[in-house]
Amino acid sequence: MDLLRIVDSDLEETFVLGSGPGGQKINKTSSCVSLRHLPSSIEIQCQEGRSQAHNRILARIRLCDKLEDAKREQERSAARERALVRFQKRRRSKAMKAKILDLKRQRSEKKARRSRVND
Repeated sequence: MDLLRIVDSDLEETFVLGSGPGGQKINKTSSCVSLRHLPSSIEIQCQEGRSQAHNRILARIRLCDKLEDAKREQERSAARERALVRFQKRRRSKAMKAKILDLKRQRSEKKARRSRVND
């Protein structure tokens, strides 16, 4: 959490009644931890163990993993954007310019042939 600069004041933690297999014990105790990171609005729920303390630790670990994934994805999209701009700004070779001009000339000739027929 220190590496990601997550402060406990940024977290909103609530305890919810458990559900699922486990019988009466799991349905009566509030061992399910719901953890929300306020700046990014990422929410994690953890009910892996029967202990509330254990679930709190696991929820924090999962939150850190999710924040790291979000950060990596943001970096990847920024890198893709930079690569796209670099690709668009590159200089074309003489052969490529000649080919583009030839295709433009062919297109203009084709359009010129579409004109109305005079009687």
